[in-house]
Parts: sequence; C-alpha cells; structure tokens
Amino acid sequence: MSQIIVKIATSSNELAAIQEIRKTVFQQEQGVDAELDFDGLDETCDLLIASLNGEFIGTVRIRMLNAKMAKIERLAVLKQSRGHGIGKKLMAEALEIAESKGILEVVIHAQEYIMPLHQQLGFEADGDVFAEAGIRHVKMRKVLSVE
Repeated sequence: MSQIIVKIATSSNELAAIQEIRKTVFQQEQGVDAELDFDGLDETCDLLIASLNGEFIGTVRIRMLNAKMAKIERLAVLKQSRGHGIGKKLMAEALEIAESKGILEVVIHAQEYIMPLHQQLGFEADGDVFAEAGIRHVKMRKVLSVE
C-alpha cells in the first residue's frame, strides 16, 4: 500500500465519507442497527479518517469520557482495504491525539476477533466477553504515558 493518510475529519466531504464507511461496515456487513451506530455523539467527538491515494477507506472516533479518560470507538475499514495495517494506523493516531489532550487512560470495546491488533498497541483485556449490537466484544484498557 502506498500513501495512507490519517487525519481529523473537518470537511463536509470527509464527514460524509465517514458516515458511508460506517454504514458499509457496521450496518451492511455486520447488521448493526443505524441508531446504535449513529448515536448522536459524533458532534462531540474527534472523528478520524484514513485515505489511500485520495480514496477514503477507514475511520475511528475518539470520545472524551472525562478530563482524563477517553473511549476510542467506531473503528471501521472498508473490506477491500483490510489487512494492510490501516486499522492499526487509525488506532495509533487516535492514541496520539488522546495523549496530546492529556488523556491518561483509553478504553475500547473491541470486537473479539480483532483483540490481537489492540494488544499490539498495548491494550489489555478488562473483563469477560460480552455482546454489544449482537457482536462479541471485550472491554480493553490502555494507560497512556503522559508526562
């Protein structure tokens, strides 16, 4: 893969692309209800978008839970772009952004099959497998090293 760019989405074009990526991955592929995915919280989150050679291919959002804790969620990469480290790059950028804002701990609800990706990034499982939107998830945590 060549030029993968991850950035905070700011334009209406980028925000529309994020919605389309999430609709494709969560609603069409995984059967998640639109109301669960589009929960009205996007406006208060940092939404990241990944592009490859100018084509939007992935997204993730960072939601602040309080001044020192954030939840990274809605990680989605289009099927044709999976397996090339895009999800890992999105997560790494989200962690950098959270750390730059003084966040000390990040939590995620990782789909069970993708736990190894999050473990590579330093997340540790915190509890048992549970169902969220009918999909097996594991709560994971990562403490950030903020100076």
